[in-house]
Amino acid sequence: MKNLKGLFGHPIVRGFSGLTSRSLIGAASLMAFSFAAPGPARADQFGVQVAGGIANSHDVRESKVDLGGVWDPQWSWWEIGGWHFAAVFEGHVAYWHSSTADVHDNVFEFGVTPVFRFIKSSGAIRPFVEAGVGVRLLSHPSISSHYMMSSAFQFADMVGVGASFGSHQQYAAGFRFQHLSNASIKEPNPGIDFEQLYVQYNL
Repeated sequence: MKNLKGLFGHPIVRGFSGLTSRSLIGAASLMAFSFAAPGPARADQFGVQVAGGIANSHDVRESKVDLGGVWDPQWSWWEIGGWHFAAVFEGHVAYWHSSTADVHDNVFEFGVTPVFRFIKSSGAIRPFVEAGVGVRLLSHPSISSHYMMSSAFQFADMVGVGASFGSHQQYAAGFRFQHLSNASIKEPNPGIDFEQLYVQYNL
């Protein structure tokens, strides 16, 4: 995990979390509308995702368990050298627990995220890179007397890497870096960063 924290401490990656959620939403929208028409229609696929993560800084320490539902409409664009772009849509319910909180040590998170992937088109193991911008609602925005998220509404920005595999590509696993903040809709807006590992089973 130290190596992973070092990787995501790199200025380039940390710069991602410094971007405003509004600019990320604009980039995602531009990407979606700039693509050519989706490829031939295939049956929609649905999956279940389970993730675990941590947020560990000098201000807050949180552990997180996340249960997700995934809808894959089987859209694909831009075949490039055996890889293509795809999009999936995720719904999430998560539970946070803090070892440093003195106001709310348990927080629930609810939200949805559209996810764009650049994924290998064939093979038993199909690696991908992914990014998404979603929205979240928190049951309690105040975690401690010195760490307050200010609003229940938050944006959720994510970048990650992973792979799908299995005889019918029914499994997936990956690592994600997730940043939650309210884009300064209300101050203070410290945000929170999670490093997450996830597994997924496609029904």
